[in-house]
Amino acid sequence: MQSTNPYNLVLIKEYQELSSEAINQKIDIAEITFQKWKKTSFAERAKLMNTLADLLEKDKENLGNLITLEMGKPITQSIAEVEKCAWVCRHYAQHTEEKLQDKIIKTEASKSFVKYEPLGVILAIMPWNYPFWQYFRFFAPNIMAGNVGVLKHASNVCGSALAIEEIILKAGFPVGVSQTLLASSSKIEKIIANKIVKAATLTGSFGAGSAVAAHCGKYIKKTVLELGGNNALIVFDDADLDQAAETIYTARFQNTGQSCIAGKRLLVQESVSDKLLEKLVTIIKTKKCGNPLDKETEIGVLAEEKFALELKMQMDNSIEKGAKILIGGKQEKAFFEPTILTNVKPNMEVFKEETFGPLLAVTTFKTENEAIKLSNDSEFGLGVSIFTNDEARIKRMIPLLNEGAVFVNELVKSDPRLPFGGIKNSGYGRELSDDALFEFMNVKTVFIK
Repeated sequence: MQSTNPYNLVLIKEYQELSSEAINQKIDIAEITFQKWKKTSFAERAKLMNTLADLLEKDKENLGNLITLEMGKPITQSIAEVEKCAWVCRHYAQHTEEKLQDKIIKTEASKSFVKYEPLGVILAIMPWNYPFWQYFRFFAPNIMAGNVGVLKHASNVCGSALAIEEIILKAGFPVGVSQTLLASSSKIEKIIANKIVKAATLTGSFGAGSAVAAHCGKYIKKTVLELGGNNALIVFDDADLDQAAETIYTARFQNTGQSCIAGKRLLVQESVSDKLLEKLVTIIKTKKCGNPLDKETEIGVLAEEKFALELKMQMDNSIEKGAKILIGGKQEKAFFEPTILTNVKPNMEVFKEETFGPLLAVTTFKTENEAIKLSNDSEFGLGVSIFTNDEARIKRMIPLLNEGAVFVNELVKSDPRLPFGGIKNSGYGRELSDDALFEFMNVKTVFIK
């Protein structure tokens, strides 16, 4: 297993994949640890979680540097990712005990209530695009709830996966609370089949999610799936166009466009299309592209050259069907210019498919109903952003948009205080907020006559 810098293609390090026997040994350790960990107090867990948050903040520069080297994220965004991990640790350290108290329910019994008990060892299958955050938003609520985790990370970010395990141990968590399994995808079914593993969570593609769900279904194990997205950014003629343009730029181009919740389809009311696009082009021209280790860089490279080639194919196929390049369009190795395509129609690849990179597909509309129809015309349902100052319109539209999240005059983003997840091919279950605490718990009914 290799970790390679996508900016200069220099090999960072090679890692030895674990054997099936070694994986099972780690899972055995996880089970032993769980039997002790579930008996610890919330106060003990919270103390360790706060210590971990302190360590993440203290070492954010080095950890951010590792993220950037392995997957090409601009360094300032990598550091911000580590800071966000500290935030989620502190959030659950503070709130978990209150949320998992026994729930008293009045019945004819002398006492009846619900207890929330951890399931045990949970498999977390995580992607490379946010190598720390994606795992920590699973880790913080579930470890505070009394579960333990085994991490099967993407093969190109093995260094980040091992660094996560190391800093968790450094914070004082016992061995076995969180372990990294250096394993290829071919070993996932056997891991799921292990009777010790009680459930799985996956952040990744539709295909990967479907496969994991099938394996877990075979063994009757709970899953949470956070899959792809094809979020729309809907801009009406009454919107603040300056604010909208800045937000749309960030929504599409942060992390060099490699985000499931990125705004990928810009749906703009015809009467303000030219004005908005002019503002977006102006913003893009001010942004520096280049070495992601340079703190001035805002657009780096994609995590691998194959991702840039796939995006170019989606773009070229859409151009053949009539889409037009407004700005950008060039690709060299893992670098893809920040690109805006106009005249995009629903039959084009950049409208139908998830585009994982710095490409914004623009489609115009005339009426509110047309905008809703275009937004919902997707196999995905992760989130949508609406830009308007019409409160009546906002109230009308929210229940009509088939998404897991609706953000108004803001980009779709994950926040420890709010539930995160999608519908349709974007998956099921919820991460973050109170909801995350209950996904992998035994909701136990107690009735005392």
